[in-house]
Amino acid sequence: MLPIDVAAHGSRWRRRHPLEKALLGLGLTVTAVCLPPWPGGPLVAAATLAVLLGPAGVAGRQLWRAFRIPLGFCFTGALPLLVAVGGPAGFVSLAPDGPRHAAELLLRTSAASLGVLLFAFTTPVSDVLPRLVRAGVPAPVVDVALVMYRIGFLLLDSTARVRRAQAARLGASGRAAAWRSLAGLAATSFVRAFDRAARLQEGLAGRGYDGALRVLVPEAALSWRFLAASGALLAALITLTLTLKGLYL
Repeated sequence: MLPIDVAAHGSRWRRRHPLEKALLGLGLTVTAVCLPPWPGGPLVAAATLAVLLGPAGVAGRQLWRAFRIPLGFCFTGALPLLVAVGGPAGFVSLAPDGPRHAAELLLRTSAASLGVLLFAFTTPVSDVLPRLVRAGVPAPVVDVALVMYRIGFLLLDSTARVRRAQAARLGASGRAAAWRSLAGLAATSFVRAFDRAARLQEGLAGRGYDGALRVLVPEAALSWRFLAASGALLAALITLTLTLKGLYL
């Protein structure tokens, strides 16, 4: 399993209803996107970090390891706003308001990414997908998602085993050996993917698969106190942002 999935399965909020965590995490994400980037972005990011490191009990090192990847995409997306292509200043020149637009985009996207990570760190995928059927999502779509989720981890495990075997046989001792190992890894993973899929299909057929995977879903009741606290947090962030924005102007 990926580290973020391990953290979600061991989260303090694991037994909470996924809808509660979705409203909080996605609510913070939407708030970060819709509010003015300053001071909305820093306020939403600070509140999300406080929830993640406090009540949710996420370790700081785990959070940084997961956050640095979307943060890299945030920086990559903000960099093009620093330059302008074409115009009287030349083919490529510095955009007049480039730094401001880049900073606003970075504040928005980084704060929104933390909101998504709040949901991911506290809610395993296996708790969400089966409940989507009750929400009206067609059962075959959910079944395909469950199967692909399972196969993804199996392929990651197979790839890691092949790489360890190649490293033990000096498969990365040189550039030529590394390229041969990479080609062998891709070919082996491709073959094993089809083999896993065939075996999974045979297993489902042997168990009388009729088009729907029936799994046990942990029972969880909605906590109105948690929902009220989440709504109060979002309302406080919106009010504080708009108030500080008015004072700033």
